[in-house]
Order: sequence, then structure tokens, then C-alpha cells
Amino acid sequence: MYTQIFSLVSRWEGNPLILGLVAGLIITSFNTLGSLLIFFVKKTVSQKVLDLSLGFAAGLMLAASFTSLIVPGIKIGGVLPVVIGISFGALFFDLVTNYIPHIHIFENSKKTKYTIPPLWLFIIAITIHNMPEGLSVGIAMGSHNLKEAIALMLAIGIQNTPEGFSVAVSHFAHNPTSKLKSAWIGIQSGLVEVPLTIIGILLVTKLNFLLPYAMGFGAGSMLYVISHEIIPDIHSKGYERIATIGIISGIMLMLLLDMG
Repeated sequence: MYTQIFSLVSRWEGNPLILGLVAGLIITSFNTLGSLLIFFVKKTVSQKVLDLSLGFAAGLMLAASFTSLIVPGIKIGGVLPVVIGISFGALFFDLVTNYIPHIHIFENSKKTKYTIPPLWLFIIAITIHNMPEGLSVGIAMGSHNLKEAIALMLAIGIQNTPEGFSVAVSHFAHNPTSKLKSAWIGIQSGLVEVPLTIIGILLVTKLNFLLPYAMGFGAGSMLYVISHEIIPDIHSKGYERIATIGIISGIMLMLLLDMG
């Protein structure tokens, strides 16, 4: 499978727009698959399973931030540009999450402090949550190092499967009326990654000097979302141990993908 994906992606290496589109569609397809699994759920999925799957997704993202963005970025431009990029990535998403009304994707409470309908707050949260993933894949694709870029793309894609499933399940738990609507909400959670992948790759190919800064930015934004959004959610419902196992499993899989 890896060989086929590498062949598919590498044939567009000379066309950043198509390369970004292909990479974005690949990671989104994993999310769509996860979202559609809601139709096979006969009853509510246990919180333990959700925390395990989201911990796994967080572990993949955590390791990928280093293996596919930070370390390659340092090789390209040195430590300082990458550190600056990490700082700006974290700061940017700190501003986004603090000043744009939203609710945490996996919250089980319907009560919010906003007058905006909860469904829109949920969609905004999904958009915020997935922005750094698509952006990071695009930036990595623009680095002209397909090994790390495809490893990151696969990691983001793999973690998108339990993530899309968790979004659909969480929405269905709050609105148990239509699995189709919940699946669509889950699918939407990945659609934003396509344009952001394209933006990421066009940015670094048109302004090549920004590449190490952009790789740091992508890593910093993912690290912020992991720490601010995912880990607090999976460590707040009594299944911290199983969530930690998920995180470690995700890290190990990303290392295997990177070595492969």
C-alpha cells in the first residue's frame, strides 16, 4: 500500500497545486472512512474506547510533529527558524482558540456560554482542530522531502480515522436522531484540511525561504492543539490510563512509519 501511495503522490511532485490537492484528499478520505463507521454502531460507544482512539491520534500527531516537521526543518534551516516558527504556530492557535467562539469537539455538555447555536460552535471547533493538520501536511509536501512528507501524510490520515469516528459518535450522542447527519458532521471535520494543505504547499514553494519557519509553525500549531484540545478531553473522564496507552501506541506507530 505504501508503494502505491508513494507512486501516486510522487508523480505530482513537480506540480505543487495538484500535489497539495492529492495529499489533502488522501488525508480527508481517512477521515471520511472513520465518520462512516457510525453506521455500524448499534449503541453508544464507550468513553473508554473514545479516549483510547483519541489518545492514539494524539500520539501520532505528537511524534509526527518532531519526525516530519521539527527535525527536517532544523536540517533545512537550523534551529532558530524552527523555534521561531513553533512559537508563532502556538501563539496563532492560542489566539484562535481564545477569541473565536467554539466548544471542545468531544465535550459531553450541551451547555455553552455563547448565544451561537451549539451545532455551529461544534463546526467551528472542528475547523480549528483540523487546521494545523492540513497545513502541516502541505508544508511538509513543499519541503521536497517526500519521505518525511508521506510519513506525515499517512500519520495524519491514520489518526483522522478514529478522529472522524469520534466526532461522528460525539455528535450522535448529543443528537441521537440521524446517523446520516452525524456522519456528515464527521466528514466535514476533514474537508477543511484540503484547502489548507494546498495553502501550505503553495506558501512554502512560492516563498522557499519560509520553509523552516513554516515547518516549525505547523509543528507548533499541532502541539498546541494536542495539549490544549485533545489531551485535556481524554484525561477528564476517568480513563487517563487507557488514553496514555493510546498516546504511546500512536507514537510507536509514527516511528515505524518514519523508519519505513
